[in-house]
Order: sequence, then C-alpha cells, then structure tokens
Amino acid sequence: MTPTAVVVGGGIAGLASAISLASAGWRTTTLERARELGEVGAGVALTPNAVAALGALGLDGDDVAGLGPQTWATGTWEWNGRPILRLPDDPGVRAATTLRGVHRGRLHAALLERARDLGVEVVTSARVTSVDPGAPGGAPAVVRHTVRGTGGGGAGEDERAADLVVGADGVRSAVRAALFPGARTAYSGYSSWRAVLPVAAADPGLLQFWGPHAEFGIMPVGEAATYWYGYVRMPEGTVLGGADAELAAARERFAGWAPPVLRVLAATPPEAVMRHDVHHLPGGLPGYARGRVVMVGDAAHATLPTMGQGAATALEDGACVGRILAARTGAGAPLAEALAAFDAARRPRCRALARASVTSGRFGSHLGPRWQGLRNALMRRMPAAAVTRGAGAVMGWRPPPLP
Repeated sequence: MTPTAVVVGGGIAGLASAISLASAGWRTTTLERARELGEVGAGVALTPNAVAALGALGLDGDDVAGLGPQTWATGTWEWNGRPILRLPDDPGVRAATTLRGVHRGRLHAALLERARDLGVEVVTSARVTSVDPGAPGGAPAVVRHTVRGTGGGGAGEDERAADLVVGADGVRSAVRAALFPGARTAYSGYSSWRAVLPVAAADPGLLQFWGPHAEFGIMPVGEAATYWYGYVRMPEGTVLGGADAELAAARERFAGWAPPVLRVLAATPPEAVMRHDVHHLPGGLPGYARGRVVMVGDAAHATLPTMGQGAATALEDGACVGRILAARTGAGAPLAEALAAFDAARRPRCRALARASVTSGRFGSHLGPRWQGLRNALMRRMPAAAVTRGAGAVMGWRPPPLP
C-alpha cells in the first residue's frame, strides 16, 4: 500500500519535505493557509549546505545556477565603511565562503514546480484547526483544516488522515501550538527592513556592515537585481504608517553609514520595502517527533538570522525527511525508529546553530556602542583560517547517504 503524508505549510521547508517524500513514492498533500502560494520579495544566500540539500531534492547544478548569481562573503565592515574583517581573495577562503544570491520567490517557484512535477497535491486556503498525532504502528495522524467555500459560500472544514504529518508551517506554527503548547516564540528585540531592487549590484560580493544595535547587508540576486536588509533594534509591533514611512525611517536610521548603504537606500522605491519583526524559538523543541508527526524548519527551530542559515536548515530538514524517514521506512524499518533517527540527526545540529546565532548576535549586530571598538579590534586580529574553519563547520553539511 502506498504510504501517505500531509505536509502542513507550503513554504521552503514544506515544499522540500513534500519533494523528498514524493520522490520516495509517498502520496503527498501540502496544506497552505495562504490563498496563494509564494514568497516575500526578499533575498537569501544559498550556502554550500543549502546547495547540497537542493541536490538531494533533485535540483542539479544547472537548476541551482539558474536561481541566481554566484557570490561570496567579502568580510565585515564598520557602519562607516572601515574594514573590521576583510576576507582575502585566495582560493581556499573563496571556496569556503562561496554563496549563491537568490530571490526567495525564485527559489520557492523552483521547489513548487519540482513538487508538482512529482505529483504533490497542493491545497491553499487550508488553515489547520487541530492535529491528532496518532501513534507509530497504531492509529494514523489526522489533520483538520478549513476549506475555501465555493459559489460565495463560507469556509467549511475537512480532515485528512495520513501515515505521516510534517509540521512545516513556520514560526507561528499551528502544528507546534497543538502538539507542543509549552514551546513559545519570543521577540528578538530586532526588526528587519528588506527590499529587492531591479538594478545590478555595484559589488559582486556580499557586503555586511555592523553598527551599534544594527546590521546592513547588500547582495546581488540576479543580473539586474540587488537585495538589501537593515536589521535594527526596535520595540515589538512598531507601526510606522505605510511604505513611504518605512523607507523614510530606514534612511534616517542608516543616515551617515557607508556609501554602499546610502546608494542602495537612495535607489529604493517605497513599494519595494517591507519590514518584519524577528521572532525565534528559544531552546527549540524538546523533540522533533510526536506520534506520527515530524517538525521541520522554523516550526521546529526558528533561530535569529545572524548566522544566515534559516533557508539552509529548512532545505536540510526537507532532504532528511526523504533520506532518513522515507528511506528507512521504505527499507522496512518501523516508523518510530525512523522518526527517532531523524530527531537524532537534526535536533543537535539545529540546536547548535540556534545557540551560535545568539552568540553571533551578541558579538555582532546586537552589540551596543560601548563595545564596538574592542570588538572591532579583536576581529581585525582574527586570521582568515579561523573564518574558513568556522564556515566549514556550519556549511560543510552534506545529506546522509541513502540506506
């Protein structure tokens, strides 16, 4: 009998999980609460581990190359443009810090196309109302969700039973709230402006600037597309009053910063700007499996963005749903054993990255004005080899082999 799966969430983690399950022969349905599938107009740096995960999902080198240009980490600068840590342009460092700058919408579209090619059913306007996790070797998991009314009627409710449910519904996960009610997200204290401009980047590398309680980054995401973000300390729920006000506030907050920052802000139209408060899940979940449900992506381990690994770990999780869960059960292992193996493979790594993101924030963009000079002086003494080793530890992940 063909095994069945329901993936809750149609974002990067959800589509990656659906792809890996469908590739293994599972009949897979993805439930997305939004009316239309898509991603926000922002960029993402695909690190080598993210590219490796995409390969495990069936996207080859040409597919990945088509997502966006190759770029690399060039180092870190003070807010005024003075170098803090300039990475040398030598083959070893460049290889360890090579990235691919991608528009999130383009990445999402590629995953959605792959999922549909594999026969994944995608249901939109499906807001999860309850989850019964079932039991491995026993009752199936059951997901209840709203369905869009037809002919102008109101929404109804449906339920789906499955051998496996994947909770991939993001930082505000309904699946997590149902099964792990004690796991609460927290506001980081920071909010992030983001925009993609239809102009070529002035620099082919990733530029990052640190100032007191702030960070600004610039990266190419296409031949004629530049992504920037401005991450700043701000009270939670701050309302500035529309796109014009958001852009004006960003320009005021970064006034006097380095010329590359001022240039992209000056070239940004108001309609390109968005801002989101940054929430994370301190401590993560106590386990990534409950009954027949497995948790992935931000639903399982939402972290601060200071390590730039949110999309990468979502793709890793999705690849491992196939390489560990589907592969082991397909080879005859009990589901409970496969779920335990997934948890053992993913939770320690994601927890370590979450801790590292907190440390990185405290030392980097979260640092106040008093300690900027000392931090910068220490970093200027850091050898490039230390950066290479650190990058390798984070980005050297590769998908587990198929059993």
